[in-house]
Amino acid sequence: MTASVEYIPVTPIEYPDEDGKPMTEGDLQRKCLVYATTVLDIYFQNRLNVYVAGNLFIYYEKGNPESVVAPDVFVVFGVEKRDRGSYKTWEENDKIPDFVLEITSKTTRSKDQGAKKGIYAFLGVREYFQYDPTGDYLNPRLQGLRLVENNYFPVPTNNLSNDTVSLPSEVLGLELRLEQGKLRFYDPATDRILLTHEEEVAIRQAAEEKAQRLAAKLRELNIDPDSL
Repeated sequence: MTASVEYIPVTPIEYPDEDGKPMTEGDLQRKCLVYATTVLDIYFQNRLNVYVAGNLFIYYEKGNPESVVAPDVFVVFGVEKRDRGSYKTWEENDKIPDFVLEITSKTTRSKDQGAKKGIYAFLGVREYFQYDPTGDYLNPRLQGLRLVENNYFPVPTNNLSNDTVSLPSEVLGLELRLEQGKLRFYDPATDRILLTHEEEVAIRQAAEEKAQRLAAKLRELNIDPDSL
């Protein structure tokens, strides 16, 4: 007599790429997220083993889709630069983000200061920065933490001129600056603020328009600007 074996299909575990919730709470948070991911993408564009993402699910325990966190901005060194729907650590040689930035808001403040901070420390995220664009929840509005022996310690703040504060990121090799309340990334190697392509175009157009106005004024004074 031949014994029969019943086949019981195994339901595959799903790791959703989205939860249907809004990306950010408001325009200030959204604009900051877009700026940060854009300029970091540009800065690391020639390094094929650096991955920059924003508002993407990170699954950090295979088989448990509840073990998930979604940083506003994060950077991972040592993984392929390619598009992903979500980031699963077991598919990335167990690489976790090296840098995380949370753009805190009224609805995310408790998570950013509590649960997420604990998860990032547990995972081994080397640097964790928080920025409050409205200035209602964090004081100071820009704060950084660096992981030392599994515990986070504050990144020192440098007070610059013109109401600008700067916090160095050892992981990125950049500085995070707060200029009149606005977050900017600064490259100390080139002494320049990182700009989006749109910002660079706007600055170039403004310079060209200024030069044209100056040339027109010189011609009114019977001065040939090309001779100067």
